[in-house]
Amino acid sequence: MDEVNSKIGAKTRDKALDAGAFVEWFRAAAPYIHAFRGKTFVLAFGGEAMLREDFVDLVYDINLLNALGVRLVLVHGVRPQVEERLATAAQYVQGRRVTDGDALEHVKDAVGSVRVDIESLLSVGLPNTPMAGAEIRVASGNYVTAQPAGVVAGIDLLFTGEVRKIAVAPIRDRLDAGEIVLLSPLGYSPTGEVFNLTLEEVATQAAIALGADKLVFILDHGDTVDAKGRRINRVTAAQVPRLLRELPEGDMKLYLPHAAHACKKGVGKVHLISADVDGAVLMELFTHAGVGTMVTRQSVESLRPAGIDDVGGILSVIEPLEADGILVRRSRERLEQEVEQFFVDDLDGRIVGCVALYPFADAGAGEMACLAVAPEFQRGGRGDALLATVEEAARELGLTQLFVLTTRTAHWFIERGFALGGPEDLPAPRQAMYNWQRRSKVLVKKLAAA
Repeated sequence: MDEVNSKIGAKTRDKALDAGAFVEWFRAAAPYIHAFRGKTFVLAFGGEAMLREDFVDLVYDINLLNALGVRLVLVHGVRPQVEERLATAAQYVQGRRVTDGDALEHVKDAVGSVRVDIESLLSVGLPNTPMAGAEIRVASGNYVTAQPAGVVAGIDLLFTGEVRKIAVAPIRDRLDAGEIVLLSPLGYSPTGEVFNLTLEEVATQAAIALGADKLVFILDHGDTVDAKGRRINRVTAAQVPRLLRELPEGDMKLYLPHAAHACKKGVGKVHLISADVDGAVLMELFTHAGVGTMVTRQSVESLRPAGIDDVGGILSVIEPLEADGILVRRSRERLEQEVEQFFVDDLDGRIVGCVALYPFADAGAGEMACLAVAPEFQRGGRGDALLATVEEAARELGLTQLFVLTTRTAHWFIERGFALGGPEDLPAPRQAMYNWQRRSKVLVKKLAAA
């Protein structure tokens, strides 16, 4: 009986932990839910996505975004479906298919089939799914005007085209009505011709024309990592060309130039995520760290002087370290009084690190205090960047040395040029405030002239 009660107790505790994790996640996601309502997102996925067993899970997540008030434009591809229909191997020029009359018929057939499948999955009432009873409407049509791509590298691409214009007003009307707009990789000319397009160009041009807040590419081939297998979390449009030179072939290399172009043309942010990660769309959009690569026009991270509105963010970073006894506890009132002494690491509107500088001008010294980085954002060089910011600020004030008091992290500072000292090395006013019970180690660093 005791064993049974023990198992029941363990299950109850596990459920409580799961519930606690859910509540914590939901609270963290709430600001994004609020911020995304009414925003326009363009979501692009290749024809390979339709062949995956878990494609229906992506559809559920799309329905959920729609239910949360996100204005969605979907762009799908059909490459594997077309290749399956072709009797001969397709010819490609610089990543584009040469589309003759016969191939165009197969493209139209594949587009029609895939479009119907997607619309059916997005239709009313998905029984036994997370979106059961949701009335999702899908709009599709001749929203893309195209023109022939012409001759590339000496080869006529025939019915392969380029996006000429996106019908912005009709698309916005459908979005205003709460519908999901579905775009296929086909374009129509004013003379009635049909052209085969690439999904990446359709998605990019649609996002630019609509002034989309986000463009999301789902990668079927490869992951959001660099040539050494390291996760690429964030990159600016200006950094993309250098990154491309090192990347292996795959969807990451295919989509990154379009992501950079979209950002330069005014799209808020572009996200690249792997189709192999279950729930990747939701985790990328509704968690701060994300699971893919975010491309922006300019860096979303900055080191800047703190203001009164940053007090709450600073507290969220330092409170865990205060609880562990690594930092001296500071009240909110004290932080509000001393906030002008702080610098913060602002990552896309969230404070992920902080540091303070207290100058003792008469002694030509400054105390660096409260250096902290949120646990999930450590190991990214942010501590070093905060240290460098304080050193620069100290030099601008004419200070010749920095000192820091610490009980746990002396080696970190020694590795960065600090030398072990003692309370006697502190400026007289700071010596008077030294806490002999805490017995913090004193480390000092000479500053080179600016």
